[in-house]
Amino acid sequence: MNRSNLEIKSKTLRSLYCQMLRIRLVEERIAELYPEQEMRCPVHLSIGQEAPAVGVCAALSQKDKVLSGHRSHAHYLAKGGDLKRMLAEIYGKSTGCSGGKGGSMHLTDLNAGFIGATPIVGSTIPIAVGVALAARMRGQDGIVAVFFGDGATETGVFHESLNFAVLKRLPVLFVCENNLYSVYSPMKVRQPACRTIGQLAAAHGLRTERGDGNDVETVWRCACDAVAQIRSGMGPVLLEFLTYRWREHCGPNFDNDIGYRTVEEYETWRQRDPIVICGKRLVDEGVVSKEDMRKEEERIHLEIDDAVAFAKSSAFPASENCMTQVYA
Repeated sequence: MNRSNLEIKSKTLRSLYCQMLRIRLVEERIAELYPEQEMRCPVHLSIGQEAPAVGVCAALSQKDKVLSGHRSHAHYLAKGGDLKRMLAEIYGKSTGCSGGKGGSMHLTDLNAGFIGATPIVGSTIPIAVGVALAARMRGQDGIVAVFFGDGATETGVFHESLNFAVLKRLPVLFVCENNLYSVYSPMKVRQPACRTIGQLAAAHGLRTERGDGNDVETVWRCACDAVAQIRSGMGPVLLEFLTYRWREHCGPNFDNDIGYRTVEEYETWRQRDPIVICGKRLVDEGVVSKEDMRKEEERIHLEIDDAVAFAKSSAFPASENCMTQVYA
């Protein structure tokens, strides 16, 4: 690798690290504040699995679109969503990105290209395909990326959407964050061990790839390759990234005591912290120092302080607007 390419890689890796750290610190603050009971909506945190969101979104452009599901904070922030408006939305305030009516699971920021998120498992997969089809019919460029968990691959719309996207060669990037559990059910009781999600998707005729979802550089490189293929007109791609959520399925707490997973399994995955892995690589390669990291963390904490203050001080939606922006 020549010096120029090395500098580009170092700059990219540092940016990926900072984005993951920011998402981690934001969600840890949400977990810290949640017991105050001022956030009156469920929250699904991505702590431990920040790398797929950051790595994939870094491979996209501003004009590309993103959709997500119930665990959407990381995707929203990685695509450039507004932190103040996200926290205000979780607090149910009128300054929220969905006017305070949607909460954590209904984030949207059209300026950032984040079309939206919904809590119904698998529901945004066909919407993403529809967005891609609409863009093509209008003569618009750009890719549509949709994030979903392993549980969504067990829905009918997953298969219908892949089939249609391949049939029409639509520019869709399907991103499966396989964190091994659908709520409390492990993969072994839901899908046969003799196949992977990628193999299941490949049967529909699209290219698939499986990677380490806790290595953000691996995610980014896989995503860049997939995006290049899609932009060339070769049709959709599915990426499956193995990762792991640290906290409970829904809520701010840890749940290793209820028996659906072992403490040993959890600790094994904790040792594969995507932020620690990336940070060590940066330090070892002389890109940043531990002091640089400390200063970045301080900067992010100040940004979060400001966003929390904004959210808490914002007004609730006015009663006369309760039926505006409502579909039905």
